[in-house]
Amino acid sequence: MSQNRKTTALKQLQGHIWKDAYKLGEIKGELFSDVVPVLQQLKEMGMKHYIYSSGSIASQKLLFSHVPEGNIIDLFSGFFDTLTGSKVESESYKKIVEEINVKADEIMFLTDNPKEVAAATSAGVKCRIVIRDGNEALSEDDLSKFCTIHSFTELIKKEESEPSVSKKKNLKTEK
Repeated sequence: MSQNRKTTALKQLQGHIWKDAYKLGEIKGELFSDVVPVLQQLKEMGMKHYIYSSGSIASQKLLFSHVPEGNIIDLFSGFFDTLTGSKVESESYKKIVEEINVKADEIMFLTDNPKEVAAATSAGVKCRIVIRDGNEALSEDDLSKFCTIHSFTELIKKEESEPSVSKKKNLKTEK
């Protein structure tokens, strides 16, 4: 874990360890304050949400059923983990596209990792890098190549009026 390895067995073990702590209320899943309201609004607009994480599906479900807002599992249509493949390989995103049975360009993938964006983009998936306090700083090259957002509320604005999404200009990244 100290090496941040994304191996399936390790992530499954991690989920088993967390299970009791979540159930006892000793830990809670933490999300940025804009996430749940936006996911709720997008779901009301008919959009489906999926999670693709290096954490096991069991861990993902534990986290999302133990957030301060309550159990928000019903906001999601499905979950993917390392059994789908590495998040930095294009083939993994192709598998997800096939499984959820939509066109790749109808999917918006959000992440803080430029390598994941490169892999998803090469599979035809639309992407945004979410810039948040605490994330690893992005290079100038990444900022010039990839679209970014700073808040999930930008997703609602995009759906309502299709404004331009930030690319390098007017970006401030703080570490």
